[in-house]
Amino acid sequence: MNKLILGRYFPGNSLIHQLDPRAKLLAAIGFIALLFVAINWQSYLLLIVCALIVMRMSGIAIKMYIRGVRPLIWLILFTVTLQVLFTAGGTIYLDCGPITISKYGLINGVFIFCRFVLIIFISTVVTLTTKPIDLTDGINKLLSPLRFLKVPVDDISLMLTIALRFIPNLLDETQKVMDAQRARGTTFGEGSLVEQMKKLVPIIMPLFVSSLNRAEDMADVMEVRGYQSTRPRTSFRKLAWKKQDTIAIVIMIILTGIIVVLRQLGGYYP
Repeated sequence: MNKLILGRYFPGNSLIHQLDPRAKLLAAIGFIALLFVAINWQSYLLLIVCALIVMRMSGIAIKMYIRGVRPLIWLILFTVTLQVLFTAGGTIYLDCGPITISKYGLINGVFIFCRFVLIIFISTVVTLTTKPIDLTDGINKLLSPLRFLKVPVDDISLMLTIALRFIPNLLDETQKVMDAQRARGTTFGEGSLVEQMKKLVPIIMPLFVSSLNRAEDMADVMEVRGYQSTRPRTSFRKLAWKKQDTIAIVIMIILTGIIVVLRQLGGYYP
């Protein structure tokens, strides 16, 4: 649980740290969208190289990102396995009723694996290099046009940031509860599936109660500090769009153009 780094902030002075949160959010959204546009190995290879360069520029060791993916690797592999076993097309290597292993399924499984991992990597880059308060301001500014449609932008951005901020706290709390259950003799990962599910009940209930208590405490603190969702808010820190932010968006636009060209020239899969 303590190895999942999504939602944590690592202080630093790298070029990625210095970017405006709006630029990082727009670039991350655009990159994730490109992962669904890419349909051949040339496109995915380019996106992997770009992701590695950005991760390197963040000043955070690559092994930290890899270690953060490990808690989710089984979920990713489960999804990839379903894709491989139940997707047919191209050369058939195994045909056993509803289960089919084909060239199309294998290639699609590899692409989906890369897609999941890269989404986690890029999302983690944004959270590791952006303070929660700056992330709130960035989301607020990007959603500000929706105010004309009477959308509660301030509330939405605040909820998203709070949810992202408390991911590490929830994981740490889970680890503490599991350690307490182990001290009482509970052994996780053993027995039948039903037995393992029953062992999760003493973990889920304390976490649920703790989350409610934390939410109530935060609501009280916000009320004491005078927070009101119906009142216009001002920011102590003003976001400033800089030259490097424009360069980052231009690079993202160029990358989008290259992926579109590769999609047309490279064809659909190898």
